[in-house]
Amino acid sequence: MTTQLATVNKYGHVLLSADKRYYSVPFKLIGKRLKLKYTSAKIEVYDDNEVVAVHDRFFGKGLKYITTQDHLATHHKYLAEWNPQKFMTTASSIGVEVAKYIAKILSRELYPEQSYKSCSGVLNFAKRVGHTRLINACKRADSYGIYNYGIIDQILRSKADAIAFEDETPAIEMPDHENIRGQDYYE
Repeated sequence: MTTQLATVNKYGHVLLSADKRYYSVPFKLIGKRLKLKYTSAKIEVYDDNEVVAVHDRFFGKGLKYITTQDHLATHHKYLAEWNPQKFMTTASSIGVEVAKYIAKILSRELYPEQSYKSCSGVLNFAKRVGHTRLINACKRADSYGIYNYGIIDQILRSKADAIAFEDETPAIEMPDHENIRGQDYYE
């Protein structure tokens, strides 16, 4: 059995360094330094000499946070309910463009959990600015090929969502002139 010390993070998890995975402990232990004892199959977490959490050790792909619902504080339990389907359902209820945008945010991260905060932030704009503005902001950000909370925030703050795509100035073509060499000159 291998031993390690770890401090409980603000979300109520300890990092098992060997796996680079986080395992939950009761939320009342946030900030405490705990002892982890682990084998190839189990991980036990101790506060002094008392076992406060036991988890099966996880080796598969995907999960970075292994969480037991009972360990979460009530204000963190809603985070455990976050999943791609929940975000897609909410986004679809706002509009097709928002759903496409959220799908792209979710697909950009190796672990979908890493994009949940961004998805939540984007979807919360619907309450603040309305569905139409959020739909237009998602269209604009999609045209830029940028998929995160920050760009939506920037578009809404600058009111760029109100600019119709037709109103944008088109790229100006270079006029023909005898002093301009052109691309053929360099071949």
